[in-house]
Amino acid sequence: MAAPTRPSQRSRRPPARLSKGTLVEESLVVLSLSLLASAVYAIISLTSAPVKGATVFVVPQVGLATQLANFAFGLAPVWLVVFLVRRSGEGVGAIGLALDRPRRDLASGLVLFVIVGAAGIGIYLASVALGVNRFVVPVPPLGHWWTVPVLFLNGAQAALVEEVIVVGYLITRLQQLRVSEPAAVGVSALLRGAYHLYQGWGGFGGNVALGLFFGWFFTRTRRTWPLVVAHLLLDVGAGLGYILFRTHLPGS
Repeated sequence: MAAPTRPSQRSRRPPARLSKGTLVEESLVVLSLSLLASAVYAIISLTSAPVKGATVFVVPQVGLATQLANFAFGLAPVWLVVFLVRRSGEGVGAIGLALDRPRRDLASGLVLFVIVGAAGIGIYLASVALGVNRFVVPVPPLGHWWTVPVLFLNGAQAALVEEVIVVGYLITRLQQLRVSEPAAVGVSALLRGAYHLYQGWGGFGGNVALGLFFGWFFTRTRRTWPLVVAHLLLDVGAGLGYILFRTHLPGS
């Protein structure tokens, strides 16, 4: 007699085969609700305002209630992506979000942070000094008890939105559309650079390079959590560095 099938095995269904048209439309909807829109506004910002000597705020300078609302609703595109891959039967593992090895993902994220951090600081400082990048203020309003906690929340939001959508989701969908691996990574990196154009050309170039590196890492490991960890640490580190050394930064 055959062994009885477990309930979890009976209820598990194979991933749906999404048509090319569905993949394209789904991807455009997700991107239009998130970072493609950000890229368009960043291009408008770059072409409509000066770069040299200008200052740009990464985090809106608003009160705590609005900060918390921005954080919660800003994660909606990530929720949408998770919903879509679960509904299709692919599961979150298909976009690198499996929770099966948290310690290894955390360790990998720390290594990525160390590799990228020093290079990022150098590119930013050089770009501001050369006048091809705006002076970036990467923190919420200063002087409040919630400044640092909100800095962490905004870092977590940016890390999840960017790495889940631009790397894990977009590269996966492009490969399902038979786009070559190098081209998929390139598209992901260009999009990352585009929505950072509000900072200037330094932000664009540095983030294209970061996107190529993160995309390469994802295609080799199929893991997104290390990228989320590294991104969170980069954003929080930049914010804490600004708070501590802002009077010594060029352009401040």
